[in-house]
Amino acid sequence: MATQSPGLAVDLVTFCSRLLEEQEVSPRARTLALVVADLLPSTAVNVYLLTNLNDHQVWVPRARVGDASVAEASIPANSGILGSLLREKTPLLFTANSLAREDYAHLNIRRTLKSLAYLPLQREGELIGAIELVSFQAELPEASLTSLLSMCEIAAAALASALAYEEERNSSLTSITRITQLYDLEKVFSSTLEMDQLLPIIGSKFREVLECQGINIWLIQPDESLLLMHKSGSDPTVAEGLVQRPGEGVAGDVSDSGEPVLISSSDDDRLIKRNQTVGKPAIFSLMAAGLIDKGALVGVVEALNKNDGTPFHDDDAFALTSLTDTAAGALHNASLLMAERKVEILEGLVKTSGEITSTLDLDRVLQAVVNGPATVILYERAALAMEQRGRLQLKAISGVTQIDPADPQVQRLDSLLQWASISKEPILIRQHGDQIDSDREETRAKFRQYFADTGMRAWHAVPLADEEGRVGILSFESSDPDFLTDAHLEMIKILASQATVALRNASLYKEVPFIDVLHPLLQKKRRFMALEKHRRAALLVAAALAVLFLLAFPLPLRVTGDATVAPAHSSKVGAEIEGVVERVNVREGDSVQKGTVLASLEDWDYRSALAAAQAKYATAVSQMDRALAANDGTEAGIQRVQADYWGAEVNRARERLDKTLLRSPIAGIVATPHVENLTGRKLKFGDTFAEIVDNSQALVDVAIDDNDVALMHAGERGAIKLDGFPTRTYRGEVAIVSPRSHLRGDERVFYARVRVPNDDGSLRAGMEGRGKISTGWRPAGMVLFRRPAMWIWGKLWSWLGW
Repeated sequence: MATQSPGLAVDLVTFCSRLLEEQEVSPRARTLALVVADLLPSTAVNVYLLTNLNDHQVWVPRARVGDASVAEASIPANSGILGSLLREKTPLLFTANSLAREDYAHLNIRRTLKSLAYLPLQREGELIGAIELVSFQAELPEASLTSLLSMCEIAAAALASALAYEEERNSSLTSITRITQLYDLEKVFSSTLEMDQLLPIIGSKFREVLECQGINIWLIQPDESLLLMHKSGSDPTVAEGLVQRPGEGVAGDVSDSGEPVLISSSDDDRLIKRNQTVGKPAIFSLMAAGLIDKGALVGVVEALNKNDGTPFHDDDAFALTSLTDTAAGALHNASLLMAERKVEILEGLVKTSGEITSTLDLDRVLQAVVNGPATVILYERAALAMEQRGRLQLKAISGVTQIDPADPQVQRLDSLLQWASISKEPILIRQHGDQIDSDREETRAKFRQYFADTGMRAWHAVPLADEEGRVGILSFESSDPDFLTDAHLEMIKILASQATVALRNASLYKEVPFIDVLHPLLQKKRRFMALEKHRRAALLVAAALAVLFLLAFPLPLRVTGDATVAPAHSSKVGAEIEGVVERVNVREGDSVQKGTVLASLEDWDYRSALAAAQAKYATAVSQMDRALAANDGTEAGIQRVQADYWGAEVNRARERLDKTLLRSPIAGIVATPHVENLTGRKLKFGDTFAEIVDNSQALVDVAIDDNDVALMHAGERGAIKLDGFPTRTYRGEVAIVSPRSHLRGDERVFYARVRVPNDDGSLRAGMEGRGKISTGWRPAGMVLFRRPAMWIWGKLWSWLGW
């Protein structure tokens, strides 16, 4: 269908078809310019749209055909002839003679202008754009302009719909971008629970998203004050470690009210007061929001000065609030981890203190001091040197039972302890990169060589002294320069005080036994010499026979210890997804096979997700088939990608649905009490649901004292007597002797693991009794007096020190 006029013949159907082929503004404006240029040969065509830019209306060129280009990216709405069109909103036609060059200064033309015309693009009476016609050969007739008015109406509607489409698309992209940023931030914030690592990450990410000069992170303290824990960027008005209370500043006000604060003017009294600390207007705009997790205030975040120099606005405040919601949970979790570590440090201190104060054995005290703190302090070596006869002697090294004075590492450590003993204050030397924390060049040189030789990067020494004088010195070292936190240093300080008392008492007690031992021996000697000669001879013969018996007569040497039955194989069944237990299929004591379904979780969400994915997959396959049938390769390729994507989603949905079934990983017996009562309980990812124990063969751990561990070897025979079966003896072989000791009560033991057949299932994990392990035949003296002899030998070696 075409509209015929005296001026031009315009095919509106073809024009509409070409416009509908495009969706965006620029292609549609380009199509409009091309169609008009085809109708008016030797005429340049420019298409403008009326737009608000920084609260001002401007003409923005969106398409150009011909030899007339626009000099600027935007033209003020009221300037020149375009300003006349804005006011009159009717077609305008001008001849070259009636125009001055200033009237169309926005155009770059190099040909002689004959006439200039403007056609308004109006949508429901509102001007949205204009068509500019620049003729170079002949003047444009008014009839031609009239013929183009119907086309202008269609073009205005098409451009208006394209503008709406682009606005909606850009809004969607903005929302997707913000959601993506928040998702990425949540993953980044959840990547660590270390507060020292988390705070710089939060600060840098907030600055990046908000595009501001500085971020301050304040955390709430037990007394409800705020402590500035981290600064990212520039803010000369505050320093890290500053404490602020409600009413003392913006952060304090936010913590008191819980409401966000937006200050967009540098004349605000709060900013004037804050800038007074530096004597210049360092902050011209500020906003702050609380970090709130589950209704509890964790801290406050301040954002300072946008990078572009403009003040913050409501959208920025909304973005900050959204970011604080993401960061609050991560900070709360990190604070919980710090609290748990403090509790662990206190528990470790109590445990170590109990060990060193529960005995007067000097060796045990020394080992407890250097080894006990390892449960909460990640050091690689601890050492203790004691003052003896005016000279400092290295007495204990963590993980070492016998100190070799000829070892070069021991010699280096001993030399360093001798040097540190001169100081009456604790010493902490750390190396970060090539920098060593010390004020004296001699100290830096000493430790640079020591760290290079040993591979350590931190060394901490604490003097041990009381009112009577110096007791010794205690040191800790690690390859991590930051292995000691403030809590660790406080723990070491308390430990040093307790160790000083314990070492002083043990040293005094060690000197007393000489009198108690020598006096009874002298009395026995006098009584022996007072006997008659034949009686002395008889006693000597009896003693010789006893010695001969002890040296020559063989007896079986057995090592005994407490025995505990441990399962040979056990496995915990955990939830791989979050869900509520819908049904439990087993009870405690039930025998199950590998793969048996123990319980199932509520799966309607996962079934729904699977059904949705299958439906979308079927739709994508159907559209792909339809495109292939229509020989549309491009659309078919697009739908093929969609089908592959939804096919993968179907497989993932099936996997998640299958994970709602909790299966036994091994064959065995259900060992979890009252497992049937777990119906209705919500399990999180990784929560343990039940434990399966395989009792087909049992391992019995026999506790062996460290004095007997040298006699133990794999393959030796063992006999087990359990409290639950007092008339029955279980026999087996030693499978392995534990390579390291374990703390049991106040003493350390090694475990000889005896493999015992358990065909009838009578042995169950946790049963206790006694175990005997045969180590062969030995002389009677060794069997009867081995332990006392070892104790005496150890004491003599300790006293005489050869």
